[in-house]
Amino acid sequence: MNRKELAQGIVNYLEFYREMGISDLRADKSKAAFEPAPRTPRLSNPVARPPGADSQTRPVLFEPAATLFDEKRTVDETLDQVRSDLGDCRRCKLAAGRKHIVFGSGSPAADLMFVGEAPGAEEDEQGLPFVGRAGQLLTRIIEAIGMQRDDVYICNILKCRPPGNRNPESDEITACEPFLLRQIAAVKPEVVCALGAIGAQALLRTKEQISRLRGQLIEYRGIKLMATYHPAYLLRNPGAKRKVWEDVQKVRDYLRSLRR
Repeated sequence: MNRKELAQGIVNYLEFYREMGISDLRADKSKAAFEPAPRTPRLSNPVARPPGADSQTRPVLFEPAATLFDEKRTVDETLDQVRSDLGDCRRCKLAAGRKHIVFGSGSPAADLMFVGEAPGAEEDEQGLPFVGRAGQLLTRIIEAIGMQRDDVYICNILKCRPPGNRNPESDEITACEPFLLRQIAAVKPEVVCALGAIGAQALLRTKEQISRLRGQLIEYRGIKLMATYHPAYLLRNPGAKRKVWEDVQKVRDYLRSLRR
């Protein structure tokens, strides 16, 4: 990277923070700031948590199921196995209009997993999640908390695009949800970040508004869930970027606390 590219990259980052409502950036000159944090050891049981990991979380807002996975299946199921089982899915009406199944992308052992609502036109075209304008903003959010897209796992509630980008319908969510839960069980993230009201409501089995769900680490089937606004919503409502920044900072700080 030459000096011009480096300078433009710095400008882009500063502009991103300005859009988030952040005007005061202070450098952390400690040695730890320049060293990657060690990964938290993986737990064979996704329900078990490290000692003290729950000390900073809010009360449970719903009654979660006991585990993330079907008890008949192995805990060590891989994403490839889940994708193979999904196959050329025809389990709901969306199959007739899709170009590609959009399964997911990223690290199969990510500590942080993002779950959106459904693929859009560009995602349907490429078969990858969050590759349009909203995806570009999500990438910047991920990078703002010191991570890369390859460090996290990204997927959606639905694996096929609804016509005209309409909201997912209940029967479509019901058809796709088992595969989403198996994805979560395969990755075993420390935190799931639900992007948008539909994603959060589907996962939490609630009709609570996203404005009331966001901002807290919620107990979710033995892990933590942070609900926040969808990047597409931020493109229409830039004023909400500061709230998303607050949410992802809490996720970042929680993940760092597990490594201490």
